[in-house]
Amino acid sequence: MDEQIDPDELLAAVGFDADESVLTRRQAEVLALRENDVRQSDIGDLLGTSRANISSIERNARENVEKARQTVAFANTLTAPVRVDIEAGTDIYDIPQTVYAACDEAGVEVNYGSSNLLQLIDDSVDGAIQQDTVQVPLRIDVTNDGVVHVRERSAERRG
Repeated sequence: MDEQIDPDELLAAVGFDADESVLTRRQAEVLALRENDVRQSDIGDLLGTSRANISSIERNARENVEKARQTVAFANTLTAPVRVDIEAGTDIYDIPQTVYAACDEAGVEVNYGSSNLLQLIDDSVDGAIQQDTVQVPLRIDVTNDGVVHVRERSAERRG
């Protein structure tokens, strides 16, 4: 590492508060350093541990961040006035009209055009769309302010 980066300064700059975060301080340090293009081996040297341990910390931190994102999306959708279930096997080109019709009925304006909505679905759920067909059951929620949240419907809800 050519230039010494202080993890405490990085965390202070972004306002990290361990008491308010799903991340441990060490996880936050590792993520902050990785986002500043510091190699895992250099982080290990800086923090006095092995590269393998840094790899494990980073993996766990990224999993915690994803769980937090999913939790926030779930919490936001609890009060969403629009909920649309899309079944596996649905042609993707039928989705925008289905979502727009549900939004019209609820008096909610969607913030996405058709192609952007389909891209959001594809980006939100890995493997959701293949060959213009929905591969897994989806739930699309639209909040009062038109924000769209997409998630895979869980097996227990389908069954």
